[in-house]
Amino acid sequence: MSSVATATAAAREELGSFQGALIGPEDAEYGEACKVFNAMIDKRPALIARCASPDEVVKAVGFARDHDLPLAIRGGAHNGAGLGTVDDGVVIDLSLLRDVAVDPEARTVRVGGGCTWGEVDRATNEHGLATPSGIISTTGVGGLTLGGGLGHLTRKHGLAIDNLLEAEIVLASGERVRASADENPDLYWAIRGGGGNFGVVTSFLFRLHELDTVVAGPTFWPVESGAEVLAAYRDFLPKAPRDLNGFFLFGSVPPGPPFPEELHMRKVCGVVWCYAGADEEAAAAHMSPLLDALPEPLLHGPAPMPHPAIQGAFDAVYPAGDQWYWRADFVREIPDEAVEIHARFGAEMPTWKSTMHLYPIDGAAHDVGPSDTAWGYRDATYGAVFAGVDPDPANVDAIRRWSIDYQEALHPYSAGGAYVNMMMEEGQERVRASYGANYDRLAAVKATYDPENLFRVNQNIQPKA
Repeated sequence: MSSVATATAAAREELGSFQGALIGPEDAEYGEACKVFNAMIDKRPALIARCASPDEVVKAVGFARDHDLPLAIRGGAHNGAGLGTVDDGVVIDLSLLRDVAVDPEARTVRVGGGCTWGEVDRATNEHGLATPSGIISTTGVGGLTLGGGLGHLTRKHGLAIDNLLEAEIVLASGERVRASADENPDLYWAIRGGGGNFGVVTSFLFRLHELDTVVAGPTFWPVESGAEVLAAYRDFLPKAPRDLNGFFLFGSVPPGPPFPEELHMRKVCGVVWCYAGADEEAAAAHMSPLLDALPEPLLHGPAPMPHPAIQGAFDAVYPAGDQWYWRADFVREIPDEAVEIHARFGAEMPTWKSTMHLYPIDGAAHDVGPSDTAWGYRDATYGAVFAGVDPDPANVDAIRRWSIDYQEALHPYSAGGAYVNMMMEEGQERVRASYGANYDRLAAVKATYDPENLFRVNQNIQPKA
């Protein structure tokens, strides 16, 4: 390809009838089509192929392969590192693949590769059912699932990948295959945590669980109490029943309802709870050991709500278009020295949207062995993310510096690797560390299904030689 314009023209000629859209730099909608969730990312693809069917995904994969163009796959466009897009290459946009089909008798849901979790949660909740996902409902199903899938239901029902029964995938060769325990089991193993390294997933089939109403919401204390609260949380959470999930955070109180005006923009530490059930008394009893061990909070807000409500609770705080820079680490233990570092950086959040979350990884997530899926850090107890966020590009340096300094200060206390969904482009050794003992097996599967590394715009697993 001599230019991006040539790529667009060639695609329109070679791909023939295309029910979706082929968007190039000369098109009026190109600027809007280039946007992703993280406004810090500004890439200019040669072609955006918005596919309306798996067959069109096959065409787009073949075009990128045959013209030796870099290829990125975009589902919900939330990838913080911007790996759902690529300069001077092809972006396969799955946003038209949005079918959601719930089978309440089989307790499964089949989900198109371009769906967001909000769409899935609403559809399953109509039947009093749910499957584990994340914490922001605008997140794409594909990216979150393929990287593992931490969220509000992890302790009760495991990761998203622990509930993935099968996937339909377009390979680098253009072949369409199914991956499950019975078909292509090596591929099924690899996609459960191995990210988008192995193909384009056009459809997912998930197991569902009985869950309609949850008791959920935040408890906040002053940020100055960060060390005391985190130390108590560290001792409390692993002993709590699996029905109770609660991630620790440093953040600021959003400036709007339902929060009291006197707390708006105040820096806080706290826990965002999600009790998997409607029993308020049981939820309160399970939370009480932590609350009894600490001073009275500024706010204690857990209340009964439909599961999709807590899933979407952060959506208004974090719309598309903010600047994001994040780092992450898996954590096995939080010694007192690490607690003090957390407290120092928590008090120094550079903007009101910047935050640190500690997501629990125990309970049902520990029922799966470290080599049973590609997601190997089953002995971790938390996934930590250090997210600098602000709408103003002028604050990019400040949020980046805070995130990097925070993560680097705590990295000596980490398990070594990180949740790939919350990494920036941090180098090949970091990817290896994040897959640990599973990396070599992943590289062998990669060599089988993508030997030329067509799918490399990701946290890349390089094919075994």
